[in-house]
Amino acid sequence: MSFSTKYDIVIIGAGIAGINAAYRIQSLLPNHTYVILEARETAGGTWDLFRYPGVRLDSDIHTFGFSWHPCHNDKPMMDGESLFNYLNETTKKYGIDKHILFNHRVRHAAWSSEDNMWGLKATLQDKEIYLSATYVMFATGYFDHNQPLPAQIPGLNGFRGMLIHPQFWPEGLDCSGKRIAVIGSGATAISLVPKLAETASSVTMVQRSPNYILPIPSPGDNGWARFFPAAFSHKVKRLSWLAISLFGYYAFRKCPTAAKEYLLGLARRRLPKHIPIDPHFTPRYNVWDQRLLACPDGDFFESLHRGNVGIETANIRKCTPNSIVLENGKSIEVDLVITATGLKLQFGGGATFAIDGQDCDLSKRFLWNGMMLQGVPNAFFALGYLTSASWTMGVDVTALSACRLINHMAKRNILAAMPPAKGPSDPTLRPVWSLNSTYMVAGGDCLPKAGIVSPWHPRTNYILDYLQARYGSFSDGLEFTRAG
Repeated sequence: MSFSTKYDIVIIGAGIAGINAAYRIQSLLPNHTYVILEARETAGGTWDLFRYPGVRLDSDIHTFGFSWHPCHNDKPMMDGESLFNYLNETTKKYGIDKHILFNHRVRHAAWSSEDNMWGLKATLQDKEIYLSATYVMFATGYFDHNQPLPAQIPGLNGFRGMLIHPQFWPEGLDCSGKRIAVIGSGATAISLVPKLAETASSVTMVQRSPNYILPIPSPGDNGWARFFPAAFSHKVKRLSWLAISLFGYYAFRKCPTAAKEYLLGLARRRLPKHIPIDPHFTPRYNVWDQRLLACPDGDFFESLHRGNVGIETANIRKCTPNSIVLENGKSIEVDLVITATGLKLQFGGGATFAIDGQDCDLSKRFLWNGMMLQGVPNAFFALGYLTSASWTMGVDVTALSACRLINHMAKRNILAAMPPAKGPSDPTLRPVWSLNSTYMVAGGDCLPKAGIVSPWHPRTNYILDYLQARYGSFSDGLEFTRAG
């Protein structure tokens, strides 16, 4: 096998994590060559893929956006199209777009200890491309872009109307006058319902069980900001949202009963009289056992006041050619079924791996400091937060730590670094994200494992993780291969 091109660093994925990693490399490793391999035709990752009506952030843009290139937007929960534009404008402004190879899907990554090098096989349409790199950064997210999580509904294949998964929304679809059922109660569902309700004949959200939903009010007059430089104003907003997120997460975890009553009280005040809070808005789990959902200005609750929006909380017994039959005996006549039932988890972008000719199953390995895998040299995996902070803050911690480690190795003539293959001394398992959402439980086996002792435990606190990334020791659990 011959490798046509050699780079110091290959980034896989041109979504928000890959773009952030590229900027950090340009800034902190200016003498290193890099390229981004992107399987799609444009940058943006998730925000290029998801084009369903109402798609938006489920966290605030002040912490989700890049710290080094703030997005100045008055609405914290930015819509998907604006976010996509922001990401692509960023790549152009910083010259990152010149380093992206589009339509390059990485199929296989193989490490050679003899060469201290990664060999990558990618496909460009029907052509195979071979590259090599000293370091590889996987900025591929945590779900499969090509296959959704299938909905387990008896008789769904016999439905004669239109069946859509939000991950693959048909371009130009007109929902005017349609009777729509949205299956699911997660972030996608509560984003879809208000938008669909604007033109549909009826929209019914069918959920097996409810989730906690937090209305996020639009910010008040930020007149104070005009008296300060934009950079300072952004830092204040960013720190404020981070503080709110961290405090809310830990306070709700610490006081689950009070947290539940608080969120149910918010929901109760916003619901129309004909929709009871129990069972439709009373979850069976504690706050943050699953992701806390957010909706801007309570738009989801507002949509329930329209005459064409309903909600049903029951298991689905079956799907007929033109209806959905629930176990509570109700039947919903529909023209369009949207299965917003979650994502199919995937790690490493679907590529296969080998270490010195031996197949490597990443899901069986422990994650070191939230970014490297036991026994896997010179490879970094950008995973963000799903609970206590925005996704981007987590992937930036990985990028900062990876760049500092690469600099550390260059100064000491170190060729390779890896967490020890034996893994943690205490093999007790913890999930990378402590969430029991249906899709997390269904696909959790494909994710790497976390431990209960440092440096193998999962990331949960951005402030501590940031300090570790900037100043932490690399001697705790890393094995080095030195030149000569």
